[in-house]
Amino acid sequence: MSGNRPGLLLQRLRRQPRRAGLLLAAVQAGLLLLLGGQMLLERLSRPHGWGLTAPVDPNLPIRGRYIQLGLRVPAPALALSTSTSVRLVARNGLVQAIDPARALPGSTEPLPALILPDRGEAVAQLRQPLAFFLPPQVPDPSLRPAGERLWVEVTLPERGAPRPLRLGVAREGSVAIEPLRLR
Repeated sequence: MSGNRPGLLLQRLRRQPRRAGLLLAAVQAGLLLLLGGQMLLERLSRPHGWGLTAPVDPNLPIRGRYIQLGLRVPAPALALSTSTSVRLVARNGLVQAIDPARALPGSTEPLPALILPDRGEAVAQLRQPLAFFLPPQVPDPSLRPAGERLWVEVTLPERGAPRPLRLGVAREGSVAIEPLRLR
């Protein structure tokens, strides 16, 4: 009889479509709360820091308003090459790329990146851009005046790409990053 229970449950739910709809809504709400809780826990427990961005594409109608950001972080100990994998770590509030063979506490899994020269130093640009979603009434923050550079604060999860938290701006010659108010 135990093998027949799933079929019996489906028969009951077919007879009571409202109950089936409520059950489905409860399951979906539970999954959403579980995912939101995991991301909140990650935001509180995992390292985070600022990284320079290279805006890629400000708008895609199917998904809504967002900026695609190429994350560019210093890679002081890596040699210039066309492509490699890097691990990301947060040091002094900034994100840096390290050799993928070094697994430091709080570092991410290896991520594909390009190692490029920037102002005489090596930087790692992640191959997979990050998506930062914008409220409808906010002007595109990737369009900056001369002398300003756009930064993004990210959480560094153990697995997967960094997750953007907020955007900021640093003016030429300044080390301070001023968070943008986008809400």
